[in-house]
Amino acid sequence: MEKVYAVTVIFLSVSGVYSDSHSVRYYYTGVSVPLPGIPEFSIIGYLDDQLIEIYSSDLKRLIPVAAWMKECEDPEYWERMTQVSKRQEALFRHEVKTVMKRFNHTGGLHIVQVMTSCELRDGGVVSGYQQYRYDGREYMFFDTQRETYIPTMREAEITTQRWNSLDVRMGERAKYYLENTCVNRLKKLIKCGKKDLERRVRPRVKVTGRVSGDVTKLHCQVYGFHPRPVDVKWMNGEDEVHSYETTHVLPNPDGTYQIRVSADVTPKEGDSYSCYVDHSSLEEPLLVQWEPPQASHPTVVITVVAIVLILTPVIAGVILYTRKQNYLAAETADASSDL
Repeated sequence: MEKVYAVTVIFLSVSGVYSDSHSVRYYYTGVSVPLPGIPEFSIIGYLDDQLIEIYSSDLKRLIPVAAWMKECEDPEYWERMTQVSKRQEALFRHEVKTVMKRFNHTGGLHIVQVMTSCELRDGGVVSGYQQYRYDGREYMFFDTQRETYIPTMREAEITTQRWNSLDVRMGERAKYYLENTCVNRLKKLIKCGKKDLERRVRPRVKVTGRVSGDVTKLHCQVYGFHPRPVDVKWMNGEDEVHSYETTHVLPNPDGTYQIRVSADVTPKEGDSYSCYVDHSSLEEPLLVQWEPPQASHPTVVITVVAIVLILTPVIAGVILYTRKQNYLAAETADASSDL
């Protein structure tokens, strides 16, 4: 199934925000030329970062992916939404051809993607978003405040003018969907997936450093935590280290998450570097200190190496002897069974 939604990674490079907000996102993807393992059309639904449902032109059905989704909806829902998805597939095939025409492309492999999302934040604040991409680049998006489609590339101007016209008024329908239909769906999904969403797994933290001349590269690897929102940063005593780089919060196969935050520092006398980690599973933030490596005494190193060299043949002899004894015991057992 990984191949079915591989092309959605273009949209998934969004870093986490430390809050209790929830969102539902749907990714519609169409390709101009079907490829092995990549369907011509697919719809993929996420609750926060959890894959919950999927439809593709290969599957020909909308199916639940998250285990709790099967209990969230009755069989009639999946049948009804399968028919809706099939109609969207037909419309999207036409949309792919239209967008290719706008970009003056008559053939070859091209990808059209639409992401539609709504979010429910703390205090009941609602927001919605729609983004349109062609071959990985945004060409237009929907401005919910002005109920207007905004072109970010000149090739989208014809489409946005038509959708924003008084005759079509596509923005009114999009705004209603994002702030009503989508939010109501999100509330139901939050209720159904409450047990999983409220699961709290403490993060594990590993700090390392690599010295190169006067500069030390510090790494703080935070992994195995759930839910996704987390705050990670490097500290020097009570002061935050501002010049750092961070990866996006990435999912693990077991449903937890990971992130790495790095910083280039030039340690001075009295400096004390620690990785600060705050997460909803923690009663208090973690502060994991980095310990500079201690210089090894040359005599100690030489002694350890010498001992290893001396013991190597001894260890090898023990292993060979043990294997031989096991082999003889096995032969004796076989001989006894033949009698």
